[in-house]
Amino acid sequence: MRTLEWNDQDQSLQMIDQRILPGQFELVTCRDYHQVAEAIQNMTVRGAPAIGVAAAYGMAMAAVRSKANDLETLRNDLNKAAEVLIASRPTAVNLAWGVQHMLKVVQDSFLPVDKMVQKLVAEAKRLADEDVEINRRIAQFGETLIDDGDTIIHHCNTGALATVDWGTALGVIRMAHENGKKIQVLVDETRPRLQGARLTAWELQQYGIPYAIIPDNAAGYFLRKGEVQKVFFGADRVTANGDVANKVGSYMLALAAHANQVPVYSVFPTSTVDLDLANGDLIPIEERDSDEVLGIRFHDQQVAPNGAAARNPAFDVTPHHLLTGLVTERGIIRPPFNINLKKAIL
Repeated sequence: MRTLEWNDQDQSLQMIDQRILPGQFELVTCRDYHQVAEAIQNMTVRGAPAIGVAAAYGMAMAAVRSKANDLETLRNDLNKAAEVLIASRPTAVNLAWGVQHMLKVVQDSFLPVDKMVQKLVAEAKRLADEDVEINRRIAQFGETLIDDGDTIIHHCNTGALATVDWGTALGVIRMAHENGKKIQVLVDETRPRLQGARLTAWELQQYGIPYAIIPDNAAGYFLRKGEVQKVFFGADRVTANGDVANKVGSYMLALAAHANQVPVYSVFPTSTVDLDLANGDLIPIEERDSDEVLGIRFHDQQVAPNGAAARNPAFDVTPHHLLTGLVTERGIIRPPFNINLKKAIL
């Protein structure tokens, strides 16, 4: 099934609960936009493309639940929903993109309220279908970068779970595998929430792709030994100069790869690009609860001492000079990114 599915019967949104994978597979049902915002914030649903579509569905749900009898009241209700949804997580630009796209639909049309509600639901569904096709095109471009016999380091989770279906960076790896290339994936754990160890490893098992989980701090070891030919990760926001915000740890991985002359590719849909920001220093970085760091246990005992402090940035920024290429549904973008990225987007 898809990561996100709209239920026409009761006008609700079902999503895979990614907090409890791989131990349990359960669906969560959201019945209003507040529940969608909570699911985004607590990472029931995660991955930039997936939360962008989830937010669009949240806007559709706000329209469905609205008591408005006229377009002006409906627009006001949707603006309130937009504020709540956009505030749920700050870094991934797809979230605001999905919300703003839905606001534009209602602002540019003067249909009767009931028809407008139907149009908004249909538009959210269209965005979901479009996400799947965009990711498939990304995979087709990206798999040409992978050679038979490659070992690839992959950070975080960028598979079907991070999108509506198929995936971005992991979708590229999946496409290479399905095209018959013999590959091996070294999966970063991706602390502290372990999206790599929990989610990426689980997806690779489903696809039958050989993999091994490695500690995040072991990536440099394998790169220096010459055991790795490519590095792939996703993106949550990409600025006009090609700087990439992605799950924290991506920057250190790119530094180690660059030092060992291993190509690094960031893979994402063009909806993740924010041309309004000149460089990565301007990207707002979410800092999550320190309990995610301090909650690690060893032999049923808390690792950190009582009263310990912790910092927990969810993302870091990889400067564009460390990246070999950017893989999008419009092709592979090479340096200079400040010129070629705009050409691909505009």
